Order: sequence, then structure tokens, then C-alpha cells
Amino acid sequence: MSQPDSTGKKLRREDLHAAFLAGRGHEAWRWLGAWPRTRAGLTGFEMAVWAPNAERVGVIGDWNQWQAHWLEREGAFWRGLLAGAMEGQLYKLVVEDVHGLRTERADPFARAAELRPGTASRLCGPSEYRWRDAAWLRKRPALHRTDQPLSIYEVHLGSWRRWGDGPPGYRALARPLVDHVRKLGFTHVELLPPLEHPYDPSWGYQVTGYFAPTSRWGSPDEFRYLVDQLHGAGIGVVIDWVPAHFPRDVHGLWRFDGTPLYEHPDPQRGEHPDWGTLIFDFGRPEVQSFLLASAHYWLSEFHIDGLRVDAVASMLYLDYSRPAGTWTPNKDGGRHNLEAIAFLRALNGMMQEEFADCLCIAEESTAFEGVTASLASGGLGFHYKWNMGWMHDALGYLGLDPIHRAWHHDRITFSTTYAHAERFVLPLSHDEVVHGKGSLVRKMGGQWQHGLDQLRLLFGLQWLHPGKKLLFMGQEFGQDREWNQDVGLDWHLLTDPVRQGLLAWVAELNRLYRAHPALHAGDSDKTGFAWVEGANRAESILVWQRSSPAQSLVAVLHFTPVDRKGLWVPLPAAGRWQVIVNSAWQRFGGDRAEPQTDSDAIDIYGRVHGQLDVPPFGVLVLRRTGLATP
Repeated sequence: MSQPDSTGKKLRREDLHAAFLAGRGHEAWRWLGAWPRTRAGLTGFEMAVWAPNAERVGVIGDWNQWQAHWLEREGAFWRGLLAGAMEGQLYKLVVEDVHGLRTERADPFARAAELRPGTASRLCGPSEYRWRDAAWLRKRPALHRTDQPLSIYEVHLGSWRRWGDGPPGYRALARPLVDHVRKLGFTHVELLPPLEHPYDPSWGYQVTGYFAPTSRWGSPDEFRYLVDQLHGAGIGVVIDWVPAHFPRDVHGLWRFDGTPLYEHPDPQRGEHPDWGTLIFDFGRPEVQSFLLASAHYWLSEFHIDGLRVDAVASMLYLDYSRPAGTWTPNKDGGRHNLEAIAFLRALNGMMQEEFADCLCIAEESTAFEGVTASLASGGLGFHYKWNMGWMHDALGYLGLDPIHRAWHHDRITFSTTYAHAERFVLPLSHDEVVHGKGSLVRKMGGQWQHGLDQLRLLFGLQWLHPGKKLLFMGQEFGQDREWNQDVGLDWHLLTDPVRQGLLAWVAELNRLYRAHPALHAGDSDKTGFAWVEGANRAESILVWQRSSPAQSLVAVLHFTPVDRKGLWVPLPAAGRWQVIVNSAWQRFGGDRAEPQTDSDAIDIYGRVHGQLDVPPFGVLVLRRTGLATP
């Protein structure tokens, strides 16, 4: 057997085996698992499995009345032709360990799966889907430069919208999702893990099928259709990808060949104390090949534009969620998981070599240095890192009653001291609106009737602060209740004009963000941000300037319910200043008419000020239009 790699070069079976065993098997998905083959006049599927410690490995399925067809051992692998097997049929692996114990398993490299609660894999040939996204792929390198806007709408496909007796499929979701995201002006969607998983409330974060789009919402080609439709509308697709851990389901990777194969054999390093899951053995080359092959498969076969790597913090530290005495230091006596760090660097190295125009984003919540630093400089090589500190500080500050905010002013300004230490994404994600945390609007402090006003303030803070943007579905119209994966979003709330205004505010922020380089080009450059006024505790007002070589804008943010009319606000330069956006305008759900009167900024006792009407919980964006009126 020989198999072409991505360059079309034929590789011998021995070379394929050697690459996988050495941790270089990132294209192993092309030959492991089940693929259509004809051999000696017999047509069916050829099965290849990595199970070095198994005593026997067989395949049962629809075509052989679920009676085991035993495979032949080839060193660490097992292989055989499943004569008569046809695409679409179900199958399982039968793995017998050295003690004679047999378990039925899903194929680790299966590209399609049976609908839960079934656990079988489904035979799947090469896709015949005809992509229509060539124009998008040509533009992608330019769109993914760090000086370009990146605004992400996070989606759980099973609860974004429901009708009839449940969630629609990939194909039915495509048009309404495209229309909504395009209307709001987001550049990308991020899908909670679309990989196959057995348990709905895991939201896809406990994976049993690392190469199979979940069958809950359709076939792999129907998933391709969804991606293709988003690309056709100029919208990129990021998926959550979960290399940190996997569940203990017997049909999954747990003790796959009767031994800890994919998981680390040491319980201190192979079991996650918080989630009850198993941790990959990152130092094992074959496990690295498996995970790299999964990433390679999604990026190449589904035209995915980026991976958001889940739970990176749990991968980086040996003592993550472990009290003293329950973990062992690394060979250097430290707490870092050196094998996991090497794997993450290998992942980003592969992406830079083969998917240089795709994004890799780390969900990482600690002060680990160099997450987005280059591989050459010793960093992990990610494009972006989630800024969890900004998120916690912003929500904590806005959760205070406004009367107390003056005493916690540093909490809302602190994030700017490290905003350029990494390349950041500012997330308001699903994690903040589940598990008793409530919705974003219910997190806002003070009186309930001010909730939507403060939500506009929160979004203004997010879009005007340095960093790329991410917002979880439903928050764009201020959903009141906590997110529930079993219930569709409360779209009926949009009959309320104020909710419509909030939706319009998010769309306007995205329009501003995409149209003005000052708001995105300098995200990773200290020259892109400058304080104008950061110490006004008494009135809880912030003023800053965002700049690019071509332009600059000024943001004014006000965190109390006081209507401050005719307030003298510091500005960076004298001249005529125009308010181009005011969150209190009526079209955004406020009570102010537009346009707003321009302001002349003048020198007052050695500092330039302009007189502005600053509404309660207001966000103003200004630009200088010329000299002051004589």
C-alpha cells in the first residue's frame, strides 16, 4: 500500500507508519481509519488502526451481520480489507486485550458517526462536495493580518435557533445564520466544538470523534455547505478544538487497546480532577500525530479558517487544579508541562508551514509569558490569546452599584497596562452566561432598568479597547435568561424597540471597527492607544485615543447614571470635534436625538477641553474635523 501526501508524493506504508510513530503523522487521517479500496478484485473499505498493545482487533458492521472480521497485525498497526462494505454503513472496532477482555469501540479516525445515543462509526468515502469559496480563500491571507479587524460571533449550533421539534440542521441553519452575522457586521463566527461528542451538556468539549462533524445536525458534506455559505458571505469560520482532554466513555479513546494509549499512564498527569476526563499523553509521539492530524483534517477538508484551542491553561501546568502533594515537578523541578508546551509549539509550527493564512487562538487564562510570541523567539506561536483578565475586570466593575465604582476605578483601567503584552482577543463568551452566572444584562450593577444601557456601555468598552472582539450569541439583543443548550435563543425579545436598538448598537460598533483603522490597526502596537483622561474617579469617566497612521478617534465612556450636560471633557488637541457615535441615540435604544452638536476644544489652564453632553452610561466616539470656530 502507498498513499499520496498533500503534495501528491507517493509514500510507502513503512514511511507512513514511521512518520506516525515519530510524531510527524499530521496527514495520518489520509490512511488511518476506513477508506474505500479495491484489492484482488474485491471492493470494500480498507481499515487501518493504531493499537500496539491489543491482542486482536476486528471490525463489525452492517455488511457482515456484526460478526468480527479480524485484522492483520503490522507492528503497532492493524489492517485489513472489509470486502463488501459500503459507504454509509455503520461499524465498530472490536479490541481484545491481552487478558481476553473485548470492548467495542468507535474508530478514532472515523470521519462520520452514528447519531447519539448510538456510538458506532459510519463508513465515509472521500468527499465529493464542490466548494465555491475560492474567492474567500484568496482573500484570507490579507484578512488575517494582525492589523486587520477581527470580530467574532460565538455560536452553539444546537441552540442558536430552533423550530419545529428541535434544532435545524447544518444546511437549514446556513442562510439565517449568514444573514444575521452579516447584518451585525461580524468578520467571523466561532462554533462551539462541532466534533462528535456523546453528551449534549458537554457542548462538544468532551470529544469522542476528533475527525467527525457531529451527526446531530447532518452529514460532513452538509457541514461543508454551512462553511461554504459563510465564506460566500465574506464570513470566516473558527472552530473550538479540544486537545487538552477527552471523556472516559468506553467506546472512545479510554484505554483503547487495553492500556493507557492516548491518555498519560500516570494518574497525576492523565486524569483531570475538575472535569473527570482524561488528559492526553502529550509526550507520546503517536498522540502528537493523532492530534496534529485532527487539526490538519479540519483545516484542509472543511476549509476552516482557524482553531480556538480550548483549555490551554490546563495543558501548560502540571499543578493545574492540583493541591500540593498531588503533582510531580518536571525534570527541571518546575511546574510547566514541558511535553504539552512542545506539542503546542508543534501545532503552531505545522500551521505556519501548511496553513499560514489560518488563525490559532489560545484560550489561556494565566500569566504564562509568550503565548503569542513567535516560535523563533521561544514563544508558543499563537496568533491571539483570550484576555480573560479584561473580561473578569470589566464584568466585576460593571457588576458594582455605580455609587461604588469611584472606589474601584483602577479595576477598569488596569487592563490597559498589559494590553500589548500579547496579541489579545477580548471575549464575552458562553462561559460567562452559564452555570448560574446569569446573562450579561443581569450582571450589570445598579437598577434593573439601566441594564440595557449598561450593556451598550460594556460593548462600547469592548469594541473601543485594544484587542480583537468575541461575543456569544444572544447577548447582541440582551437576552435576559442564562443560556441553556436545550432551548433556542429568545428571539421574541426583538419585538421590543430597545432590544432592536441594542442590536443596532452592536452592528454600528462593528461598522465603526471595520471602517476605521484607528480601532484595529494598532491593537498590537503601543502607539495605537493613549490615555487622555484615566484618573477621573469622581465622575467615573474614561477618555482615550485610538490611532493609526491614517487617523485617530477619541472614546469617552461614562459609568454612572448621572446625566452630565455641558461637561468639560479633556481632549487630545484643540479644534473642532464631532461626535460620530453616541450610544444614547434613539436608534440604539436611547433617548437622544441626532446629530449631536459639534464641540470646540480649547485650552483651559494649560489643558485642552471640549464641552460635551455625556449621557448616563454613555459612550461617545469623536473625531477632529478642523480648527475651532472663531
